[in-house]
Amino acid sequence: MNCDGVVRRVSNYIDGDLEVSVLEEIELHLKSCRECTILVQQTRLTVTLYRDSDLVDFPKEVQLRLHETVRREIRRQKRAT
Repeated sequence: MNCDGVVRRVSNYIDGDLEVSVLEEIELHLKSCRECTILVQQTRLTVTLYRDSDLVDFPKEVQLRLHETVRREIRRQKRAT
């Protein structure tokens, strides 16, 4: 598992909607990747904060831009270390 794989699966990881083998790969990656660990923690926090709020559907374009921004930032931070 690499950072892009974690980013693609972070929601399913948090929701517990992954096969055991994929879950284990993510957890192994998180042990050695501070950036992805932070991503998972912040995503969990965001879910907790907004759980009781009204749902908002983001347009697909916004979703794609958000995911690409997160991926770019993870790559940037990895290059900096």
